[in-house]
Amino acid sequence: MATQAQKEIRVLVVEDDDDFARLILHTLQQSDDLRCVGIAKGRQQAVQMAKQQLPDVVLMDLNLSSSYMDGIDAAREIRTAIHTKIVILTVFENPEIILEASKRSFASGYLFKSQFSLLAGTLRSTVRGHTPQEWMIRSLILSDLSYAERTVFDMMMGKKLNYSPPPKPLPIKKPLY
Repeated sequence: MATQAQKEIRVLVVEDDDDFARLILHTLQQSDDLRCVGIAKGRQQAVQMAKQQLPDVVLMDLNLSSSYMDGIDAAREIRTAIHTKIVILTVFENPEIILEASKRSFASGYLFKSQFSLLAGTLRSTVRGHTPQEWMIRSLILSDLSYAERTVFDMMMGKKLNYSPPPKPLPIKKPLY
């Protein structure tokens, strides 16, 4: 059982491979502080379950069907609908694919399936704070945005902004003579 100091982390797993989903579930069950709140196999099911279960983190496979990288769209839809973190889980270890997928999905982190032993630690560190991966992904996203778009992005990601509109300028008065 998770102690008071060690809050339980609610994990939604999005994985279309039944055997790998069982392996993830077994791994989560070995940890006192990680609880699987559901396993989704596809994009629509993942979005629906995320909105219902409100997990702390979603573990998202990139390829959920024959549609190339549909996990990206599912992750982005979840991230913008509810305030939760996304960890991409993938067999792809090509840096360009990972960076582009992370950027397009608004992910907080990623994990290669070949690094499966790091799963529990990755989920914990992602939920409990900002990881170096999250800062790198955020920087990649922000580098393409204007100031106004960055502000909207920050608001979408749950950042509290100390924004107050600038004071209105005083109207210029014409001389009366």
